[in-house]
Amino acid sequence: VILSVHCHNDLGLATANSLAAVRMGAAQVECAVNGIGERAGNAALEEVVMAIRTRADVYDAETRIATEEIARTSRLVSTLTGYVIQRNKAIVGRNAFAHESGIHQAGLLSEKSTFEIIRAADVGLAESDLVLGKHSGRHALRAKLAELGYQLADDELDEAFNRFKEVADKKKQVTVLDLEALVGEEIRERQDHFTLRSFVSQSGSAITPTSQVEVDVRGRLRRGRSFSNGTVESVFKAIDQAVGMKGSLADYQVAAISAGKDALDELRVAVEVNGHTYNGQAVSFDVMEASAKAYVRALNNAAGAGERGNGTRRRPSRNASAPTSGGR
Repeated sequence: VILSVHCHNDLGLATANSLAAVRMGAAQVECAVNGIGERAGNAALEEVVMAIRTRADVYDAETRIATEEIARTSRLVSTLTGYVIQRNKAIVGRNAFAHESGIHQAGLLSEKSTFEIIRAADVGLAESDLVLGKHSGRHALRAKLAELGYQLADDELDEAFNRFKEVADKKKQVTVLDLEALVGEEIRERQDHFTLRSFVSQSGSAITPTSQVEVDVRGRLRRGRSFSNGTVESVFKAIDQAVGMKGSLADYQVAAISAGKDALDELRVAVEVNGHTYNGQAVSFDVMEASAKAYVRALNNAAGAGERGNGTRRRPSRNASAPTSGGR
């Protein structure tokens, strides 16, 4: 008989309680990458794994998890679900290995173990993630993607390479985070019901924002146009008109994927359709383009779950899996 533990994070104690159970003999911990789950979430896999590895003398256990894949897996889950990783999240947050205090920096330079209980490399965070430039070829891109765990067919590589060249022409160096974002875009677009083909927006302090869009709707080019109070709102309403589905914006977040003025923008939205919430995520150098793509992606997720433009939801077939409201 295997004793298992399943903890939720309602009081912020999911990881602590899971580790206490391991000390008392539990041989299985039910947890989730990034701690995602109902309400406040479940025990975070990365926290449980690294605690057991770091304090093996206390827990007398091992997980056999390839910890060097933790950071990349965390980013992948965040991209596919639409749930943002908070910057100060233990193990995988952007600030997890950042040191601002002068005394911390001095100690870190003298002896890393004084302020870092684990090494960044232990969870797959390299000290430098600058990998490719505009002169890099297909073979270099294929090799780097394979290193990141992506195996692409020749036609998929061609598409990824074209996107890579577009980014490389605008940036001096393309990072691991940029590559993951580009490949994620390609994977999501293969599953889309709707694809944004073009958009045009006019806005200013003295005019009413106007937007026009062209969207491929299941193989047919549809157009939409809207006048509204703001540029983002006008683009979203034009998309609604083009796809024949009405969404209501519930959340809107924008962030730079990497540092610098030439960074790709990552846009995440949460959109309500017929009372259900769907996430969408996209990247672009242009914030408005990323906004439009992210909104279209949220409507794609709604369509994939059976939502219709007339306020109803398509009844799933008996063999179909239950719809989800996660983002892609």
